[in-house]
Amino acid sequence: MDHQQSSTVTIKSLKSSNQKNINIINLLNEQHDNKSRNSSVPIDILDDLSSRFIINIPNEERDDIVRIMFQIEIAHWFYKDFYVVENPNLTNYNLKPFAKLMFNHVPSLRQYLDKFDQVIDKWKDYKHNVPTYGAVILDESMENVLMVQGFWSNSTWGFPKGKVNAEEDPVVCACREVKEEIGYDCTNVIESTEFIEMYIRDTYIRLYIIAGVSKAENFQPQTRNEIKKIQWFPIKDLPVSRQEKELNPNAFFMVIPIIK
Repeated sequence: MDHQQSSTVTIKSLKSSNQKNINIINLLNEQHDNKSRNSSVPIDILDDLSSRFIINIPNEERDDIVRIMFQIEIAHWFYKDFYVVENPNLTNYNLKPFAKLMFNHVPSLRQYLDKFDQVIDKWKDYKHNVPTYGAVILDESMENVLMVQGFWSNSTWGFPKGKVNAEEDPVVCACREVKEEIGYDCTNVIESTEFIEMYIRDTYIRLYIIAGVSKAENFQPQTRNEIKKIQWFPIKDLPVSRQEKELNPNAFFMVIPIIK
């Protein structure tokens, strides 16, 4: 075989090899696209949810798997309420398979995968047996409401509230949580009969209405690494649906069910 013939064979071989590589790459891309569309959450979404709700929680709470599960539940609500609504091609996971995705995605949670079912059962038992109490705090004009932003959250706002301790009275719990989160003692102004109560995703929540609080109050969190910001918001501006644009509904998605 002369040099010209050898070169021709080599070129043909390279073309054939390149075509095979292109075919393989196309097949892999197609499989990846199908997986992302039909059964998986894109990595960038998992990264966003992890950053918003899990990775940045206080160090002392990272070893509390029940606390982590509450964060995963909030991430799940956010995923369904915003990502899935905006992109119906995403899989609308129930909580348990969604939680497993998060456990696989977040390196610090992979240690729990071998006892995943037990973790879910433990969290459900705690959740169903422990209600949440807090307060809706209104100013003297009744036109503004006080909200808090969690230290672990990028942008989400909510009312000061928390889980009740064993045998703790609901009013006492609400006052304790308000004191811890904003530094305001509402013991002498709270009315035990004036409250909003509801179940939000299987969790019982009761918020006592506390009106007439001065906007001049110097609110300061009493616990470290729990509350990042405390702010008054005009009630008329708060979103009551995901479609509103006056204030970013993503930042108030935990508040919308109560405001409505």
